[in-house]
Amino acid sequence: MPKILIVGGGYAGYYTALKLEKWLRPGEAEVTVVEPLPYMTYQPFLPEVVAGSIEPRHAVVGIRRHLRKTRIVTAKVTGINHAAKTVTITPAEGEPWEEDYDTIVVTAGSVSRTFPIPGVADNAIGLKTIEEATAIRDRIIDNFERASTLPEGPERDRLLTFVVVGGGFAGIEVFGEMRGLASALLQNYPNLTIDDTHFHLIEAMGRIMPEVSLKTSYWVLKNLAQREAIVHLETQLTSAVDGKIELSTGETFESDLIVWTAGVMASPMLRNTDLPTEARGRLTVQADLRVINGDEVVDGAWGAGDVSAVPDLTGGGVGGFCVPNAQHAVRQGKRLAKNLVAVIRGEVPKEYVHKNLGAVASLGLGIGVFQSGNIAIKGLIAWFAHRGYHGLAIPMWERKARVFTNWLLNFVWKRDMVGIIARDTPRAAFEEFASRPKPAAEPAAVAAAPVAAVAAAPAAPAAAAAVEAPAKKAPARRTPAKKAAAPAAE
Repeated sequence: MPKILIVGGGYAGYYTALKLEKWLRPGEAEVTVVEPLPYMTYQPFLPEVVAGSIEPRHAVVGIRRHLRKTRIVTAKVTGINHAAKTVTITPAEGEPWEEDYDTIVVTAGSVSRTFPIPGVADNAIGLKTIEEATAIRDRIIDNFERASTLPEGPERDRLLTFVVVGGGFAGIEVFGEMRGLASALLQNYPNLTIDDTHFHLIEAMGRIMPEVSLKTSYWVLKNLAQREAIVHLETQLTSAVDGKIELSTGETFESDLIVWTAGVMASPMLRNTDLPTEARGRLTVQADLRVINGDEVVDGAWGAGDVSAVPDLTGGGVGGFCVPNAQHAVRQGKRLAKNLVAVIRGEVPKEYVHKNLGAVASLGLGIGVFQSGNIAIKGLIAWFAHRGYHGLAIPMWERKARVFTNWLLNFVWKRDMVGIIARDTPRAAFEEFASRPKPAAEPAAVAAAPVAAVAAAPAAPAAAAAVEAPAKKAPARRTPAKKAAAPAAE
């Protein structure tokens, strides 16, 4: 059977494998997915995970549970040699190995794109993984706990100052959800008020959320301002060393939490491949998702998702390419699977075409925006639209059921606002009280004590006489081990 190897188990890779399982006939192909994580993360839910509105495990989909016919390899692809049709697979444990294939599907996704700003790499946190979302949530809740015991002053201000860098959809959504979580937490801390909290969003451009109209973006800015959240437009972060925020406007303040959402870039894994890439490091593909080198199709190579520069035939993309989001990645995965099956059966693959119906975002509990063409909906109705769309869009019915049930329970008992900051150091409680063996005495150190006493004897006659008497009773020479056991008086 031909071997199909899928690099990455994110949206595009997961849906490619899922649909191949559905459409391939028995014996038509052997499918392998190489992915270092045992789950696919539904990233549009990460802001709600931060806010405590969704249980973290409900925002991920187990790969092995749902890909029953696919071979799963929990490891990283660290190199692609398409000329030899082999990949280098590097597991977390053990030695790397080479594996051959007939067809490769590159869906390695993207990572947070950062700039060499002092302090960002050491102090900021991204919003690309479920682990980052839960860490942000736990940090906010823990900071409230710590701040509640402090008097007014710089340290309390630092704990209750939260910064988001990037005013795109991800940045605005997590900013609004963080503000909503903080407002809900204030109900539990009578000694803290909304004036004690400080929220700053930093955006280098002159506007936020380019996916919506300018009028809608102004409404979002007004809503955030009413909730005591500050948006700095046409402003750049120049330094974040030790949590001290310095802006291009000259303003400075300190923060204990910096969330970075200022863009993504293709997986750096593509630097170790002979497949063609474009200036931004993305795989060059044509509209039917086959990899191309100039005008020539690269046989046996396909790409989709954030890692690929997929032409947007609707004309609505940025620079002529599909924007890197979940809408495109999911649909590209489905189209890629259909095209793979078509090629295996000697048919012609079809081009990927998808026109976005609109953009929808949640800004916190009960607050949302929806934009489709010139139609804009704001407030509660848009928020319901956001939840309805993404609740149905997350893969697998068991996950949809868990998410909707979670939302229903939150409606009855409110969101879960318990932070588990100790999950970052799970062994701390055990280590603090664990019994340890007493350190053994150093033989060399103990043996050195009598030698030093003998060396000092000429300068102390009385001591010499005291030592001389017992020495006559023990004329036999002792070994260093026996000396170590001798009484200290000797």
